[in-house]
Amino acid sequence: MDTINFRRNRRLRNVSGIRSMVRETILKKEDLIYPIFVVEGNGVKNEIPSMPGIYHLSLDNLAIEVDEVVSLGIPSIILFGLPNSKDDVGSEAYSDEGIVQKATRFVKERHPNLVVIADTCLCQYTDHGHCGIVRDGEILNDESLNLLTKTAVSQAKAGADIIAPSNMMDGFVAAIRRGLDAAGFGDIPIMSYAVKYSSAYYGPFRQAANSSPQFGDRKTYQMDPANRIEAIREAESDVMEGADFLIVKPALSYLDIIRDVKNNFTLPVVAYNVSGEYSMVKAAALNGWINEEDIVIETLTSMKRAGADIIMTYHAKDAARWLEGK
Repeated sequence: MDTINFRRNRRLRNVSGIRSMVRETILKKEDLIYPIFVVEGNGVKNEIPSMPGIYHLSLDNLAIEVDEVVSLGIPSIILFGLPNSKDDVGSEAYSDEGIVQKATRFVKERHPNLVVIADTCLCQYTDHGHCGIVRDGEILNDESLNLLTKTAVSQAKAGADIIAPSNMMDGFVAAIRRGLDAAGFGDIPIMSYAVKYSSAYYGPFRQAANSSPQFGDRKTYQMDPANRIEAIREAESDVMEGADFLIVKPALSYLDIIRDVKNNFTLPVVAYNVSGEYSMVKAAALNGWINEEDIVIETLTSMKRAGADIIMTYHAKDAARWLEGK
């Protein structure tokens, strides 16, 4: 055979030790945030039908859950609350005895070093299911900011380490930053849902959080999935208003957006591996169509490779076990 010149790229793939040495993207359990749904009552541990392995938990069962999270070395959780009652202004969201506030105090007393992130929104708490005040069928932006700020301050008082506003109202980071600072919580960071698309991937979450809109949709405040440049404008606004982290949601179909945000800003980028992404993998795995461990680790690695520093995922507990070889 005549000599031909070409690169021997396979030399760096020949054995597992070399592959490990040259691996460019490393996924660690420390990269993960685990979402938890908390409810009022006692003895509640109800599996969410569309999200196998994820539960509605009352505080007594939350203890078992967070003990497991800590034992696995996952550094952070985010709390989503389901109140017993709802009204048109979502008053349970900013009640000092709201379910997220009670859960936050409970977790911080039990595990002071576990980072507790509070989801700051109104949709789970309003009877209309929208993320702000509604008047004559219109979601009001500026009037909603006051209630979102009250919610954030209440959550910080309860001991939340990070406030994560997810409502996508214009100015929500600026309003919450001002409110936290005025209330003496200038050191509490804001993990902004800076780039949040109006996505069909949220379906299982809306069942889990009982937060589906009772009329219309959220397209007037969440982003059009077709838009890319708009994501930079949204993230830039939140950076200027005082955000400390930038969330891109969803993650799997928006890896290009994660990379864009990472390339344009210096803040930590969080990928939210959302409920629909989780449920598709779980359904396929339960049917024996895929290797769940391999798919999950590959998927989460793709998010980190795209530029995510942190990944919010319902797979966190399983992923932590698999990463540790358990």
